[in-house]
Amino acid sequence: MERMENIIEVKNLTKRFGDFVAVKDVSFTVEEGGIFAFLGPNGAGKSTTIKMLTTLSRPTTGTVTINGYDPVEEPDLARRSFGIVFQDPSLDEDLTALENLELHGALYNVPKDVLAKRIPEMLALVELADRKNDFVRDFSGGMKRRLEIARGLLHHPKIIFLDEPTLGLDPQTRNALWGYVQKLNADEGITVFFTTHYMEEADRVARNIAIIDHGVIIAQGSSAQLQEQTGTASLEEAFLKLTGSAIRDEAGSAVDHMRQARRMHGSGRH
Repeated sequence: MERMENIIEVKNLTKRFGDFVAVKDVSFTVEEGGIFAFLGPNGAGKSTTIKMLTTLSRPTTGTVTINGYDPVEEPDLARRSFGIVFQDPSLDEDLTALENLELHGALYNVPKDVLAKRIPEMLALVELADRKNDFVRDFSGGMKRRLEIARGLLHHPKIIFLDEPTLGLDPQTRNALWGYVQKLNADEGITVFFTTHYMEEADRVARNIAIIDHGVIIAQGSSAQLQEQTGTASLEEAFLKLTGSAIRDEAGSAVDHMRQARRMHGSGRH
């Protein structure tokens, strides 16, 4: 396949839940082979945007292309183009590490001969080869996250989405996880799209950064460019200057507004 300039293209993307606009007229691109950080406070619209990119939610208006495919019109082709590591655990804990990977391979119709080669490669990459026959329920949080990354990369995706992949992990495990991701980016050219609340991760790993707040992208650029734009000395300072220092929680998130809209609809209120 001919190399594409932009492997992700988002144009005028909007998502409404009743009268609430969770994402408003968002546009950005991600270069093929790039490492892109999507940052924002809680409830800013990050998760809603990622769901629209990964076929989990339909945009109200606007367009998305993933590896040249429309997630709404061509969801299966779009899904084969990416792997995803969710913020919440999604492994089957009653299966072994190997069985989790075999199940994922079957779901994506990965040929058995390819799977036989790819599974050992991925287990070795995340340093779990010696635990392949152990049940996932006996794994630590860091081991589970490493296995989820191996699973997300199993079907040779062109893009990997990582939603808060290191949340709650110790510094050593966080550092190792980014080492795996950067190695795959360098060796296989996988495009990385990630969210994080650890500003030092975005500063160290991302080549391009978009900051979203109240459903609107308010700044884009490299860490150095964002610091220059805001006259600050670090990415964290730039982030706080752009989004404010007030504590956020999930109370104003799109999920709550969606639930409220459903309750109103069910009761006949509009």
